[in-house]
Amino acid sequence: MLAAGKPIFGICLGHQLLALALGARTYKLARGHRGANQPVKDLTTGKVEITSQNHGFAVDESTLPEGVIITHKSLFDGTNEGIAAPAQRAFSVQYHPEASPGPTDSSYLFRRFVAMMEG
Repeated sequence: MLAAGKPIFGICLGHQLLALALGARTYKLARGHRGANQPVKDLTTGKVEITSQNHGFAVDESTLPEGVIITHKSLFDGTNEGIAAPAQRAFSVQYHPEASPGPTDSSYLFRRFVAMMEG
């Protein structure tokens, strides 16, 4: 999919799979992120989103290849919560924007993906 240039939007495990496909690594968290009140900062806008999460692993930012942008950070423990690979037309978040805990904090991600598919 990456080589074909098809738009990709990874959610939760999809975030980790995208990172692995790009050549990064993941690691087990000492304490997983669980629940619907997890604050995440969008580094591109500076906005804080309230997110729903259920995972025990994180993407190791130090292993991300050149050209991959860190887009989101956990305000709980500073771990990676989002990446973008513009050259591959792919982006992902570690949390569940479809769960709507904010309730609309993360809805822009779906609009971003639709625009990527239309473009």
